[in-house]
Amino acid sequence: MAGAVERGDAPNLFVLDYDRAKWQARNLLLIPRYALSLSCIEKRRPLGPKARRHGWVGCNILLANIPPDARIPVLTDGAVERPARVRQLYARLKPLEGQQHDARGWTLDVLRVVRGLRLERFSLADIYAREAELQGLHPNNRNVRPKIRQQLQRLRDMGLVEFLGGGSYRVPELGGTQAP
Repeated sequence: MAGAVERGDAPNLFVLDYDRAKWQARNLLLIPRYALSLSCIEKRRPLGPKARRHGWVGCNILLANIPPDARIPVLTDGAVERPARVRQLYARLKPLEGQQHDARGWTLDVLRVVRGLRLERFSLADIYAREAELQGLHPNNRNVRPKIRQQLQRLRDMGLVEFLGGGSYRVPELGGTQAP
């Protein structure tokens, strides 16, 4: 899966939450393939020597590491989302598709940090406070603060944050993209 993310050919994912007793779908999220980064892939241990596919290595997808904007609701509490709204939310992330996996990963990780603040307004200092976390996700980058500023500019250009000046930012309405 990590290789697929790096090559840019990871699949779109659909995450389904359902009621087993009633055989009813409750929630369905679409995660576009270009919203997957290496920070949301967790390598599992290889299968043991007695397994039929001995040595095979799988992965877990860490949904918590995928920003809420990339968890596009298709079905919420059993109600189908308007198709136009699903397309709008999908298109909002479309600029990520053309980026290389490492640049896309930085953008998604900074977006996840921004959304994790749960603030309508935030400062550059708020993001810098999470510098160690971002450095841990991108250990080969020795210029984390400039990279954070660059990614905030990308997020601004995508309309995911608004720059207010003087190191201050505002988070526009998420419009229902906040997943449970």
